[in-house]
Amino acid sequence: MTSTLIYKADNEFEATNQAGNAVAIDMYPQADKKDQSPMDLLLSAVAACAAVDIVSMIKKKRRTFVDLKAETTGERAESHPKKFTKIHIKYIITSPDLTDKEAEKVIDLAVNNYCSVASSLDPDIELTHSVEIIR
Repeated sequence: MTSTLIYKADNEFEATNQAGNAVAIDMYPQADKKDQSPMDLLLSAVAACAAVDIVSMIKKKRRTFVDLKAETTGERAESHPKKFTKIHIKYIITSPDLTDKEAEKVIDLAVNNYCSVASSLDPDIELTHSVEIIR
C-alpha cells in the first residue's frame, strides 16, 4: 500500500493512493472547513472499516439488511500531540429481523476482531461502540 500527499495551498493537501483514488484534506478551523482533517479521517476510517464487516456478517446470517449509519465521536487530549483518548461509534442499523443480541455480537466482532484500523490504534485509546436497530 502507498499514499502520496501533495500540497495544494496553506492548510490544504490531497492524498492519493496507489489506485489513484484521491481525498482532499484541510487543516482549517471547524467554521472554515471544506474537507476532513486527518483526525476526522481517522474517525471515518475506524467506523467504515468495521462497517464493511458488519454488513457482510448481517447478510451471512440471512438477515434483511436495509441500511447502516455510523455516528463516531472522539475525545482528544488537551496537550500536544492532542491524540484521541476515547472513540465511540454508534451504529444505526436498519433491519426488520436482526435481533439486538445478533447486532451487538456482529459489531463487537467487526470492531474488535476484524477491523484493521481499530487494531492499529494506540491500545490506550478507549474504543467503545453501541447499536440502535431501526425495524
